[in-house]
Amino acid sequence: MTTNKSVLAWLDDMVSMCKPDEIVWIDGSEEQLEALRKEACESGEILKLNEEKLPGCYYHRTAENDVARVEDRTFICARTKEEAGPTNNWMDPAEMYAKLRNLYNGSMKGRTMYVVPYSMGPIGSPFSKIGIELTDSIYVVLNMAIMTRVGKAVMDCLGDCPEFVKCLHAKKDVNPEERYIVQFPQDATIWSINSAYGGNVLLGKKCFALRIASYLGKQEGWMAEHMLILGLENPKGEIKYIAAAFPSACGKTNLAMLIPPAYLKEKGYKVWTVGDDIAWLRIGEDGRLYAINPEAGFFGVAPGTSEKTNFNALASTRQGTIFTNVAINNEDNTVWWEGLDKNPPADATEWKGAKVNGKEYTAEGNKLAHPNSRFTAPAKNCPCISSEFENPAGVPISAIVFGGRRAKTAPLVYQARDWEHGVFVGATMASETTAAAAGQVGVVRRDPMAMKPFCGYNMADYFAHWLEMGEKLGDKAPSIFHVNWFRQDAEGHFMWPGFGDNMRVLNWILDRCEGKADATETAIGYLPKASDLDLTGLDIDAATLEELLSVDKEVWAGEIDGIKEYFAQFGDKLPKGIADQLAKLEANLK
Repeated sequence: MTTNKSVLAWLDDMVSMCKPDEIVWIDGSEEQLEALRKEACESGEILKLNEEKLPGCYYHRTAENDVARVEDRTFICARTKEEAGPTNNWMDPAEMYAKLRNLYNGSMKGRTMYVVPYSMGPIGSPFSKIGIELTDSIYVVLNMAIMTRVGKAVMDCLGDCPEFVKCLHAKKDVNPEERYIVQFPQDATIWSINSAYGGNVLLGKKCFALRIASYLGKQEGWMAEHMLILGLENPKGEIKYIAAAFPSACGKTNLAMLIPPAYLKEKGYKVWTVGDDIAWLRIGEDGRLYAINPEAGFFGVAPGTSEKTNFNALASTRQGTIFTNVAINNEDNTVWWEGLDKNPPADATEWKGAKVNGKEYTAEGNKLAHPNSRFTAPAKNCPCISSEFENPAGVPISAIVFGGRRAKTAPLVYQARDWEHGVFVGATMASETTAAAAGQVGVVRRDPMAMKPFCGYNMADYFAHWLEMGEKLGDKAPSIFHVNWFRQDAEGHFMWPGFGDNMRVLNWILDRCEGKADATETAIGYLPKASDLDLTGLDIDAATLEELLSVDKEVWAGEIDGIKEYFAQFGDKLPKGIADQLAKLEANLK
C-alpha cells in the first residue's frame, strides 16, 4: 500500500521484533472491515447483536483485570525527568525501550499484525496528523475505523513524508504486572502492551490526540486540549462556538450534546456538537483561534447514559456501534447498563460473562455492566452533529470554559479578567469527591485544564505555552470562563438544575463575549448580576440565585492554601504570570 521508506523501515523493525505469522494492511474498505467482523465473530472476539434493533452493532468483553486506563502504568519517556515533569511517570527512554523490546519479542507469534493507517482530523486538513497503529487485535482495528479516518486514503495523503506517529500495540497475555502504555514524545512513538481495553489500546485517542499531540503543539505553536466543542445557534441563525474542559464526572458529554430547555428551544435556540472530548486549536489566518475535533467517533461511558440524561449520545449508539463490558439482554440480544432505564432484563449476561436473572442480580447490589463500560459510536450518528464537523479549517472559538465539581467554592459562573487570569483559572481547576456515607465533601483533586493525566510534557511548560498562545492571539483571544453546575446548599442538595438549563449560562457567556451583558467585578473575576441570567420558566428563588452567584472569601482563603501546595511541585518552572495571578487573588481576598 506504500513505498514510503520511513514507514517500511519502521514496519520491518517492528515485524522482526513481534514476529507475527501474517501482516494485513487495513485499506478502510467496508468489504475488508466486514470480513474482519465475521472473523472476529467466529473466534468469539466479538458478538453480533440484534440486527433489527441495533443494526451493525457488536459486543466485546475485556479481561476482568483490564477495564480502564491505568495511570500508574502510563509513562512519558521524554529525554529527561524534568521534561516529563512531576505529574507524569518517567523512565529513561533507552531503559524503557530495552525493557519493552524484551516484552514485545515474539509477542505476535501465531497472530496477525494489522497495519492501520489513520488520520486524526479530516484527511488533508492543515490541522490533521497521521498515525499508523500496528495491532494484533481485530477489536482495535474495528474501533479505530469508528474513532478515526482509516485506510488507503491516509497513506495517499502521507505520500513519502517521513513524519507520522508510530504506534505499536500487542495484547500479548494481558498480564497487568507487565502492562505498559508508553509515550516517547521526542520520537512521536507510542507503545502499548498487555492490555486490550480501549483507553489503553486505541492509540489515536488519549495517547496520540493528547499526550503526543500536546507535545507536538508546543513545538509547532498550536494546542491539543481535553475539550468538547459545541456550536450555539441563536434565533437569528447565528452560531458561536465554545470549547470547554471538565474533569471526569462533570457532565462533559452532556454539555457537548445539550438539548435546550423547552422555553429556549421554542425561541429557536439550538446546540450543535463538533466534539465531545478532544479539541486541536490553531491560530487562523485572521488571527482568531480555530478548533477541530480530531476524532471521528465517540468513546463514551455507557452507565448513566439514557434518553433522559443524554438523548443524543444514546441515539448515536443505535447503529454501527461497538459496546464493551455492558450487559447483554438475552431476551432480544440487545444491551443494557445501569441508568439506561429502571428495568434490568430478567434474562441477562452480566459483563464478566455469567448468565443471571438481571432483576434479582441488581437487587442484590450487583452491577450488570461494568461502571466504566463503553460504547464506540460513529459521530455521524449523532442527531445534533454540526455541519462543520468535517470542515478542514475548523470552527472559530468565541469562549473557552473551564469547570469542576465544587460544593461551596466556585460560583455558578464567572469570567476571567483577561487571558493570563484565564490560564490561572484553568491551571487551578479542581473537583471534589464526596464521602457519600457521611455526606461530607471529600478530597479536592487538582486537574489543570482537565489535562493532568494527558499532558505529554512538564505541566509548568504547558502553562507557559498557554501564556505564549495568549500573547500571539492578542486582542483576538477568546474570553475565558469558569462554571460550576454542582454548587450545594446547606443540606447538600444541588442548587442549579443543570443539563439543558446550562444553556442559560452559555447564553450569558456568549453575550459577555459580544459586550451585550453586564457583570460585577469580584475578587475572583466578573460575575453576572442575577438579572443578567434569563431564568424564565425556572423554579429558582432569589436567595438561591444570590448564593449561586456569591463568593465566600473565607472558603476562597482556604483554596489559596491548596493552590500553593499544588504549585509547589513545579518549583522555579512555574511561569511568573501564574505566580503573579495567585498573588493577585490572595491580595483581592484581603
